[in-house]
Amino acid sequence: MRKNYRKYTDEELMQHIVKGREAAFNELYRRYGDRMYRYFYRMLYQEDALANDFTQELFLKIIERPTAFNPKYKFSTWLFTLASNMCKNEYRRRSRLPDFQVLREDASIATSELKLESEQKKMLLQAAIDTLEPHHRTCFVLRYQQELSVKVISEILDCPEGTVKSRLYYASKKLAAQLKPIWKGEI
Repeated sequence: MRKNYRKYTDEELMQHIVKGREAAFNELYRRYGDRMYRYFYRMLYQEDALANDFTQELFLKIIERPTAFNPKYKFSTWLFTLASNMCKNEYRRRSRLPDFQVLREDASIATSELKLESEQKKMLLQAAIDTLEPHHRTCFVLRYQQELSVKVISEILDCPEGTVKSRLYYASKKLAAQLKPIWKGEI
């Protein structure tokens, strides 16, 4: 008889994954697969293939080392911490590439020339988010696109809540300055 893992908490599912129960992993993937893909997509410059690769790599980490999770803590916080660290590593890797900054500047020039319809505004907003410093972008995406609380974000990033609030403030201020002329039709 097959167990129905839908009734288990994320933390209980991880205990079953430690015991090698594939169905428990499948349930966890069902719960978080799309959400983590969207997170990586937003954090990694809207690159579909990269977001897919990172999502798969994240869940592979869970399969390979399920005992790395401490069941005393909330699973989603741990999962977003892993994902955030993967993004930081990717930012570091890309910053070492010679033409990375030039490519980003070209992309933001191209996006400023788009028409300002609803979908295009979303693209402009994402392009503006991509220009934020990684620590500001991470806070902004976790708070406003993943809808996590400041407290949870501080746990994920292992920093004080005040730091998270400060990063959110400066990210919002920079985005407002970048987008104000666009939203008002000055560009």
